[in-house]
Amino acid sequence: MTEHKPSARAKEMLSSPSDLGDNATRDISAALSGLLADVFALYIKTKNFHWHVSGPHFRSYHLLLDEHATEIFAMTDAIAERARKIGGNTIRSISHIARQQRILDNDAEYVDANDMLAELREDNKQLTKIMREVHDLCDEHNDVATASLLENWIDETERRAWFLYETTRR
Repeated sequence: MTEHKPSARAKEMLSSPSDLGDNATRDISAALSGLLADVFALYIKTKNFHWHVSGPHFRSYHLLLDEHATEIFAMTDAIAERARKIGGNTIRSISHIARQQRILDNDAEYVDANDMLAELREDNKQLTKIMREVHDLCDEHNDVATASLLENWIDETERRAWFLYETTRR
């Protein structure tokens, strides 16, 4: 499927009032769209591991991953709405997510519980790095509102990485 440029009418219908300027809207909404794809990828992976975790720590890992998935999913609407609020667009489908995501999927039939947690720890660290890059872009365009949201999400993501690290420490 090829992406097409929206018509002038579509741009008008999707526009939102923002004083950030066309370049900022284009750059930040594109960055938020990529971030949203990564957040959805991490959410699905976290739920996958939540559903398939097994072993002696099943209950605590199962509950931890469900808590993390809930926190990750809570970011999705705010990310998409921020892109729209500044006059941009965002992802539209699962295939759109797949084209943009940088967080890798894990379709393995079986993954050891400790390997699950270690993989999610690294994914959360990668997501933190991505959010810092988007934050830098927001700083360049003086988009303090998006930067502020990112600061909270970075803190939450670092907390998840920390919990996953401590849970897998020997």
